[in-house]
Amino acid sequence: MALLGEALADGRLTHVEHSDRIGLAYEARTLGELTGLTTDLIPDEAQPIRVDCRSLSVAFGSVRRDGRWVVPVRLPVLALFGSVELDLREAILQRTHIVIDASVLVGSIKLLVPEGVQVTVTGRMMLGKRDLRVQPAPGGPVIEIAGTLVLTSVKAATPKRKWRQRLRSRIRG
Repeated sequence: MALLGEALADGRLTHVEHSDRIGLAYEARTLGELTGLTTDLIPDEAQPIRVDCRSLSVAFGSVRRDGRWVVPVRLPVLALFGSVELDLREAILQRTHIVIDASVLVGSIKLLVPEGVQVTVTGRMMLGKRDLRVQPAPGGPVIEIAGTLVLTSVKAATPKRKWRQRLRSRIRG
């Protein structure tokens, strides 16, 4: 909002453009909708919301991404005789539909997702196994695993909440 206000003051935006973008900012439901509002105003390195679009790749080992990170709309993953683990419980989804474009040969993909997230496998799986233990919510985010998966296991799970977390949610709700 501050950046849009500065752009209006500098003359980079007209009053109409400014009010349109402010309206879109208030209506935004995902981080991806916000990133497009300032791309033409300042260079990429100065953007207030930056998305790391680097691919994840591993050969004969494992790679893990966890904690607070921004998941791009399309995340390329390459694993050759290796495993990839993505913990999305604290991640910020750029959109409500994320595509993991996986190319995996003799490896595994493991996803830890929060409650309400749906995981689907639409990629070509040859001699692989999928174990999707998630409870999707209607209209919730969707994580799609696309690409080519050869001799690969795909696991997705929603970790069980601790008894304290369940008790707190019952007290509040």
